[in-house]
Amino acid sequence: MNTTGSMGRYGVLALAMAMAATTQTTTAKTSAPSDAQLIASAQRAAPAAVAKDATIVVMTADGKMRTLREGHNGWTCMPDSPGTPGPDPMCMDKNAFEWAGAWVGHKTPPSGKTGFMYMLQGGTDASNTDPYATKPEAGNHWVKTGAHVMVVGAEPGFYDMYPKGADPNTQAPYVMWAGTPYQHLMVPVK
Repeated sequence: MNTTGSMGRYGVLALAMAMAATTQTTTAKTSAPSDAQLIASAQRAAPAAVAKDATIVVMTADGKMRTLREGHNGWTCMPDSPGTPGPDPMCMDKNAFEWAGAWVGHKTPPSGKTGFMYMLQGGTDASNTDPYATKPEAGNHWVKTGAHVMVVGAEPGFYDMYPKGADPNTQAPYVMWAGTPYQHLMVPVK
């Protein structure tokens, strides 16, 4: 599988991760992490039984994706993004990967393809109402998230069972980006 193209399958995921990040910056790291460190970071996103056989990818400085390890279980994991203020490695199944690509491309997510994502190290904070917000602003309802999993791409009625308010209790399941094509269930796990 070629994953070094500038906008291939993994390029879309990298853009999704970049868009999920806030514009808050951290100090530059003094040295680049080794492949082993990147793989370890990515594997912390999901349970060991999932992460051990997942494909691990990382975005290079030129915006291309590099496969650190080919997997064989249908999951793709990415390490923490050094440009975000908190740890945010993620692991997603094929349907969630497609959903993320639709979000990044401002396209309608595929219907009938419910996906699942792990972010067991937490996630960089985000707007709960605007899928494309890049920083906290009045009215965009910024939320802080800890370790969580996400259900994406489900039929709209699925989300009606959960709170959809702009300022949710992030210690209980809630819908992020309610009413948009990118609404998804956030489920805290710690």
